[in-house]
Amino acid sequence: MEPVTHKYLKILVTGASGFIGRKLCYSLAEMGFEVIGLCRNVDHPFLLQHRNIQYVEGDILDQQSLDAAMSGCYQVYHTAAMAKLWCRNEQDFFDTNVTGTKNVLNCALRMGVDRVVHTSTCGVWGPTLNLPVSEDDPRAVGFPIDYERTKYLAELEVKTFVKKGLEVVIVNPSRVYGEGPITDSNTVGKMVSGYLSGTWHFIPGKGITAANYAYVEDVVQGHILAMTKGRSGERYILGGEDICFNRFFSTLEQITGTKRKLYRIPIELIKTFSIMESIKSKCFGFQPYFLPEFADRLKFNQRYSSQKAVTELNYQITPFKIGLQKTVDHFQNK
Repeated sequence: MEPVTHKYLKILVTGASGFIGRKLCYSLAEMGFEVIGLCRNVDHPFLLQHRNIQYVEGDILDQQSLDAAMSGCYQVYHTAAMAKLWCRNEQDFFDTNVTGTKNVLNCALRMGVDRVVHTSTCGVWGPTLNLPVSEDDPRAVGFPIDYERTKYLAELEVKTFVKKGLEVVIVNPSRVYGEGPITDSNTVGKMVSGYLSGTWHFIPGKGITAANYAYVEDVVQGHILAMTKGRSGERYILGGEDICFNRFFSTLEQITGTKRKLYRIPIELIKTFSIMESIKSKCFGFQPYFLPEFADRLKFNQRYSSQKAVTELNYQITPFKIGLQKTVDHFQNK
């Protein structure tokens, strides 16, 4: 996107230390916006420094700090979320993803913010059965995963505030990958770094189930495009290519020139292990390595279409091999 001058125009980004939020703050700053990055720790190591970014300490569950951060901002990107695979207190998912979103939208409405872009997830559609899912397709199964359920409920909050007159556009990234820190929710980063170090040893099942992989720089630009071109009340899938596990690791082998010994682990065995992990977490409060609901998800594809974003927003998709090459280069250089 062409750099332009937006001096003195303030934009709030919640979740400024997140995988998407940190790069979004930097891209907006490079465009000349005055960026207010809301985070719970202004000394967080994941924050990217720029002369146009001011990080402020706060929480979307703390109305006073949220009001202070949003004061004078004319646009808001709400990327903050509880995106972990597991939480000791399941209520944290609802509090952050639903109540927190409601707080952000309510504050934006009171302060007369021009427009909000809300970061949701393709997880609101869950597993896909046949053809890739698009924005108007219904969810085919229930909500066994807390993150997906609460992000869906957050979208319902968005629709309520759109009816009240607030301009809000929803974006739905798929499985985001690329340069950046390895976090609890960054499963792609774990796979890539594990392959590079020789600590990743398995392929789930026969390796034929596919997921949609979105390069993080595409997703960041998709947010900015949604702010300028998206229709209020609409949602836009920000995805990439549908890639099965076999192709994922064969592409890694081609890029790195390194062949690792990978074992195909039956889904049933993964499910048994995940049940044991779940029991351990419930009895002793330890964080599980994997949960049964995620083991079940390995049986199904997660294929999504970004055609609406391509057509209406001019969203661009980086070919998977190129994005994965940049991701590998990042980890190797680091």
